[in-house]
Amino acid sequence: MNIKLIFLTLFLAVTQLSIAQVKFEAKLSKKKLGINERLRVDFEMNKDGDNFTQPSFKGFTVVGGPNQSISNSWINGKRSYAKTFSYFLSPTKRGNFTIGQATIEIDGQTYKTLPVKVQVTAAVQKPKDGNNADYVASENLHLVAEVSKSNPYLNEAITVVYKLYVSPRVQISNLREIDNPKYSDFWSQAIKIGQLKVERGEYKGEPYNFVVCGKTVLYPQKTGKLEIEPLTLSIAVDVPTNRRDIFGGKLYSTVNKTVAAGTRTINVKPLPIEGKPDDFSGAVGSFDFRITPNRTELDATESLEAKILVSGNGNLKLFDLPKLSVPNGLEQYEPEHNERVRTNMTGMSGNISDSYTLVPQFKGTYPIPPVSFSYFDLKTETYKRITSPEIVINVKNGPDSGSIVANSENTGTNKKLVTQTGSQFRFLKLNANLEPMEKKHFFKSTGYWIALTAPLLAIPLFLFFGKKREERLSDVSGNRVRKADKLARKYLSEAKKNLGNQKEFYIAMERALHNYLKAKLHIQTSDMSKDRIKRLLKEKEVDDTTSIEFIALLESCEFARYTPSSTTAMQQDYDKASRVISAIDKQL
Repeated sequence: MNIKLIFLTLFLAVTQLSIAQVKFEAKLSKKKLGINERLRVDFEMNKDGDNFTQPSFKGFTVVGGPNQSISNSWINGKRSYAKTFSYFLSPTKRGNFTIGQATIEIDGQTYKTLPVKVQVTAAVQKPKDGNNADYVASENLHLVAEVSKSNPYLNEAITVVYKLYVSPRVQISNLREIDNPKYSDFWSQAIKIGQLKVERGEYKGEPYNFVVCGKTVLYPQKTGKLEIEPLTLSIAVDVPTNRRDIFGGKLYSTVNKTVAAGTRTINVKPLPIEGKPDDFSGAVGSFDFRITPNRTELDATESLEAKILVSGNGNLKLFDLPKLSVPNGLEQYEPEHNERVRTNMTGMSGNISDSYTLVPQFKGTYPIPPVSFSYFDLKTETYKRITSPEIVINVKNGPDSGSIVANSENTGTNKKLVTQTGSQFRFLKLNANLEPMEKKHFFKSTGYWIALTAPLLAIPLFLFFGKKREERLSDVSGNRVRKADKLARKYLSEAKKNLGNQKEFYIAMERALHNYLKAKLHIQTSDMSKDRIKRLLKEKEVDDTTSIEFIALLESCEFARYTPSSTTAMQQDYDKASRVISAIDKQL
C-alpha cells in the first residue's frame, strides 16, 4: 500500500513538473497610453502549440497583426524555444479596459493567459510606440526646408535648401519626388546638386545624417505674406525589428513613408517709396552701369555699335535696360539683347546688355546725351543712380546736312531729313530707244510645237505626282507629324508677334512646344509628362543639356501663368525655344 502511494506521488509530481514547464503569457508594451498612441500586445509561449485563439480586444481596433515570430536556439547544449503572436492596437475611446484571455493547445492541454488591464487617457502631445515600424520611421526621418531669409524685399534673392535628416537607427532607399513646389509668387531657379551626398549633422540636438535633396533660388514678385509650398518625397525606410536571422543579424521591416517639408511663410517687404526715382525699372541688388561705343570717329554711312551694359549681382533677368536716345542724323536700329547670367546660391550674377547699331547720314558732330540707370541697393537699403557721360561721335566725311545742326536739344525725335542730291531719279530712263516689233507667225513656230506637245508630256508627270499625293494622303501618321510640325512653327511665329503680351505669348509658346513634341516624338498632349518627355528624348539620343533646356521652357510656360515676366525675359524664352528646337532637329 505504501509502495503504491509512493509511485502515485512520484507520478503526480512529474506531471506537475511537466505542466509547470509550459509558459503562456500576455505582455503589453505599456499599461497606460494616450488615445492617440498605439499598444503592442505579445502572447508568448515556450513550447509550440496549436489552435491559438485571440481575445476580443474590446475598446480597441486591431491595426496590425497577428505577426508570428519564432526563436529557436541552443546555448551550452540547452535548447531555448519561444513563439510569439503580436498585435498592434489603437484605442477607440478613453477609459479602463481589459485585454481578455487568449488560449492555445500544447501537448493536448489548453492554456490560457491571464487578463491584463489597460488605461487609456486623453491624447498625449507626442505619441510613442517604439515597437511600431511606421512610428519608428516617422520619428527618425525628417524633411526640413531651410529658408535663408524670412523677411526679404521685393525682388531680393532668397534660397531654400531641402535637407532630409535620417537617424542612424534606420536606413533609407528608393528616394523619389512625388510633388514639387510650384513657387507661383516667385521667380525661381533650381540649383543642380548632382549626386546625393551623405553628411553628418544634428537635428534638435541629436546626431543625424542628412542629405541635401534640393536647392532653389527665389525672387519674390509680390509683397506681403507668401507661402513656399512643401516638397514631398516618397522614401522606403528599413526599420530594425526584434527578430534576427540564423546568423544573429538583425532583421529589418521596410516601411514606405511620405514625408513633406511643411509650408514655409515669408513676409515680403515692399521697396520704399521715399527717394524712389521716376525711371526706376525694378532693379534690386548691386550693379555697375556704363555705355561704351566701339568707335567715336567714322565716315557717313559707316556703322558703329553702342552697348548699354549692366553688370553685378541682383535680379538681372527681371528688369528692362534704359533706352538709348540719339540725335537726328544718326540712324538707330533695334538693339540686340544679350545675357550672360549665372545663378547660384547667392542669386543671379553676371551682366546683361543691349547693343545698338548706329549709322550717321551726314558729316558733323553728334553728341549722345547721358543715360541714367537707377537701382535699389540692398546693402544700404537706398536707391542709387548711375549716369553715363556724354559720348561725342565725330563724322569726318560724308554729305553735308545743310540746315540740320546736330545738337543735344533735338534728342527727343528720330526723324531724318531727306536731302536731295540731284540724282535721286537716275533710275528713270528718258530715252527708251524703242524699236518696232517684227511680225512673226505663230504657226509651226517653237512656241507652237511646245504648246502642242506640252500636254502630252505632262500626262506622265500628272500620274506620277497623283500617285505620290495618294501615298501622302494615306500616310495618317506622317500627316499627323507634318501637321504638328506646321502648327509648331505657326504658334512659334504667333509667340513672336505677342512679345510684350505675357499671357498670349506663353500660350502660343506652349502650343508650339506641344505640337513640336507631337511631330517629333509621336505622343499626344495627354501623355506629355515631364518624365516621359525626358525618357523619349534620351531614347532618341538627344543630349541631356538640350533635354533640360526643353523641359525648362515648358516650366517657364507653366510659371508664367502666375509670375510676372518682362519683355526681356519673353525675348530670351523665344530665342531659347528657337535654339532648342533647332538643336533637337539636328540631333534627331
